[in-house]
Amino acid sequence: MLDIRRFGTKFFRRPKSTMKRNTLIAAAFTFATIATAFAGGEGWITDMEAAKTQAAKEKKDLLLDFTGSDWCGWCIKLNEEVFSKEPFTAGTKDKFVLVEIDFPQKKEQDAKLKEQNKALAEKMNVQGYPTIILCDATGKPYAKTGYQPGGAEKYVKTLDELQAVRVKRDQAFADAAKAKDDTEKAKYLVAGLKTMDDGIVESSYADVVEKIGQLDKDDKSGFVKAKKEAMAKKEAAEKQQTALQEFFGKKIGPLMKAKDYDKALAEVKTYIKDNPDTPEEFKVGMLANIGLAGPMEKKDGDAAMALVDEIAKTYPDSEFAKNVDKVKESIKSRLASKPATVAPDKEEEN
Repeated sequence: MLDIRRFGTKFFRRPKSTMKRNTLIAAAFTFATIATAFAGGEGWITDMEAAKTQAAKEKKDLLLDFTGSDWCGWCIKLNEEVFSKEPFTAGTKDKFVLVEIDFPQKKEQDAKLKEQNKALAEKMNVQGYPTIILCDATGKPYAKTGYQPGGAEKYVKTLDELQAVRVKRDQAFADAAKAKDDTEKAKYLVAGLKTMDDGIVESSYADVVEKIGQLDKDDKSGFVKAKKEAMAKKEAAEKQQTALQEFFGKKIGPLMKAKDYDKALAEVKTYIKDNPDTPEEFKVGMLANIGLAGPMEKKDGDAAMALVDEIAKTYPDSEFAKNVDKVKESIKSRLASKPATVAPDKEEEN
């Protein structure tokens, strides 16, 4: 069944500062030791500095598992399907030092460990769990992944492919060190950065980016220009995100709480008209999530289907429009199902 809530709902996410604050709240529930972690099984350690020392000594990379071991469903699933299996242990023991960076909500955790994990999550810009980050022995990240289906053997193959990124990065950086002139050095450094995810480069390679700018003052590689354009695009997207969050917090939230759904939808349509640069997925998401609230509560299938057709007609190239039949099927199923009951003494989690 298709979940209509997944269409363009990025604007419903908490601001980054709030997510970080919630991460700190989660980390306030602590775990007993800083030596050996048990969520990932034997062979996992939690002390990052000790892990780096071991990795350097054994000539291995680091595999960092940012997890919520006692509450995150996908983290538990990854542990059960992959980390606890023999093929994973056998496939990683000669390549990685395994490091668990845990944010439990029920277990107790040493204060020093909490401080370390918080700093690592912020430094590496971790936004969700599970996040798996591969680093060299110095702790410099080069690849990132998360939960993937298919079991331990398939996961190990993925890790092998990601580890090849570090090999390519190192070769490019080595070529830069041997290059004859600044322009050539810059070219190889750019090649090294391009082997990695943009997010990893932004969070951990500011020194290399600065070096490229110093070496390639005329920007013959085009790297500096591309970086500036990417940064401008990112800043514009963040500005739009902030504007949407303010709009929902000040106008839409109170209207939805008051169940004034018609006025809420009218406000959304006005916002879209006044802000034509809003990404299409956001526009579709707002119209679908806010517009369908009233018809779904009233069990008005005709009104719901009419709105779906209107959105699909307005945005014919959207994912929503391409999946309009599945959207309608999902709505029909929801309308036909009995409302879920919640015990009066319990609250739903956000």
